[in-house]
Amino acid sequence: MTEEQRRSIGRNDGPLESELEDSFEVIVTEGAERLHRTVRTVIITGLFGGIEVALGIMAMLAVLHETGNHLLAGLAFGIGLIAIFLAHSELFTEDFLMPVAAVVSRNGSVAQLAKLWVGTLAANLVGGWAIMWIITRAFPEWSGVLSESALHFVDAPLALQSICLAVLGGATMTLLTRMQQGTQSDVAKIVAAVGAAFLLAGLQLFHSVLDSLIIFGAIQTGAEVSYLDWLNWFWYTTAFNIIGGVVLVTALRLLRTKELVAEERER
Repeated sequence: MTEEQRRSIGRNDGPLESELEDSFEVIVTEGAERLHRTVRTVIITGLFGGIEVALGIMAMLAVLHETGNHLLAGLAFGIGLIAIFLAHSELFTEDFLMPVAAVVSRNGSVAQLAKLWVGTLAANLVGGWAIMWIITRAFPEWSGVLSESALHFVDAPLALQSICLAVLGGATMTLLTRMQQGTQSDVAKIVAAVGAAFLLAGLQLFHSVLDSLIIFGAIQTGAEVSYLDWLNWFWYTTAFNIIGGVVLVTALRLLRTKELVAEERER
């Protein structure tokens, strides 16, 4: 077998390669759809994402209040990610794979990606803030747990550990998106969501939306946390979430399918 034949087989033939091609098409198509959404659609979808992740936080706080166990609380948080999947809403960190792949494949622009990221992130925070206000009024007994959880984030110095926690947070959510795009089974997608929730909330990784809502809840209950404290934590967490999702997951996936990217760019 010649070198050219081996390369041809490695590029196009076999079940794995076929699955990669099918997955790539789905990723680019959905990414382009997200990039071309109107501002109104971006905001509404983001608001629902913030609302639903806050409901996951409500489940997480309930378990944490009763057990003090972050790993069990992380499993309970899975309710939020399952809700986002089934309700077709969106978190900011879900937009690190498909829209970026669409931009790289010339099915959208950087300006459209910026609109999607800024709109989704802002809407996530606004929707989540509103639901956290309701949750803190409904369950005032959770104020101690909220304060302790928020201080875990805002008291963390900008050091290597914090950077790594934020990189892992972004990579985990982007990998969840990739896993859900890699299967047609709703059961498998739900299992992936629960697994990602366990890692994200159970291990207290730094996530720009999830942990912001926890901090908002602590502020709303009168804890010794301010919006300035949140902002000092939020800016670098968001930046390293993006690095974790785009560099560790998206860039490597695009490199794996570079021939498909090249073909898409030529269309």
